[in-house]
Amino acid sequence: MTTAQPPKIQTPDVSAQIAFAMRSMGVAPIPRNYELFYEAYIGSNPALTRDLVSLGSRATQDEIDQLREQHFGNQQEKIESAHGKLIGELEALLRLLRQEQSSLESYNRLLGETYSRISSKNSNSTDILRNAIAVLSEATGNTMAHGEQTVEQMSQRSQEMDEVRRELDEYKRIANTDSLTRLSNRRAFDEKLASVYASGERPLAALLLADIDHFKKVNDLYGHPVGDKILATVATIIRSNVRKESFVARTGGEEFAVIIEGYTAEEVHQMAEKIRLALESTPFKNSKTGVNYGPITLSLGYSMAAESEDAGELYSKADTALYCAKNNGRNRTFGFEDGMKKDFTKSWLLYKR
Repeated sequence: MTTAQPPKIQTPDVSAQIAFAMRSMGVAPIPRNYELFYEAYIGSNPALTRDLVSLGSRATQDEIDQLREQHFGNQQEKIESAHGKLIGELEALLRLLRQEQSSLESYNRLLGETYSRISSKNSNSTDILRNAIAVLSEATGNTMAHGEQTVEQMSQRSQEMDEVRRELDEYKRIANTDSLTRLSNRRAFDEKLASVYASGERPLAALLLADIDHFKKVNDLYGHPVGDKILATVATIIRSNVRKESFVARTGGEEFAVIIEGYTAEEVHQMAEKIRLALESTPFKNSKTGVNYGPITLSLGYSMAAESEDAGELYSKADTALYCAKNNGRNRTFGFEDGMKKDFTKSWLLYKR
């Protein structure tokens, strides 16, 4: 969604734009501030963008931190807390295993000493043999009881670790989810796109980028609440027209991305057209007032991973194809082809701590 933005310059390097905006507002270039400006810049949280702009040109660090707490909450602290719990459970489990090892070593030494007594030439006495058997019986019983206790404690620790793991997974899911559309957010997209080339080979995969046409006009005419509802509907349409295993993210204000694996270029094009036509035929009308917000359409561009050396090049080519779709009338799908040109290319990996 196109909203009021912090001051920025026209440059291909978006990270430089964010740094420039921070300098313009007198904000220290520290990681937590960069994260806040990044989220505001990409427009995934319009309220954050408006609140940040309202701080003016000389925002204090306290004001920035209050804004961060207001919009991000304490998700990062919760993740770190859950991570700490997990480490604590692992350490407790290791202590149990060490205790068990120590107990078994002691029992082994006792067996050796008892065997030495029995095998000694002086061990003819019935009393010595009786005492040795008694000692072994007691030691065996204690070791078995200790073993049962260790198994019970390990089972309990395992359950606690599983609960902490689920808690940590949930916090990570929340941190990687766009609150408006419930799709993955730009942070999750950056990680997923980087993993496409993790094997070192060029995979059978594609990156599809989509952008809502003339969305600024919708926001200007009908307001952001209507725009937010449209964004949520578009997200649902995209999600419902791709396979379940496809990765779908909202990467900016009105921008979406789909990472598709195991598809040919022709199949990717068909999928993109399926999404485009589904949205084109969807009515956007207020049932109470009769106001028609449509038509709402998408421009789409895609590129195959096998045609690029790395994630950066793949994003650049898909973004160029999207630009050409926009520049050639909108509401259409373009696949990247050699010779396509664009005035500038955005950097795909923006989120850095």
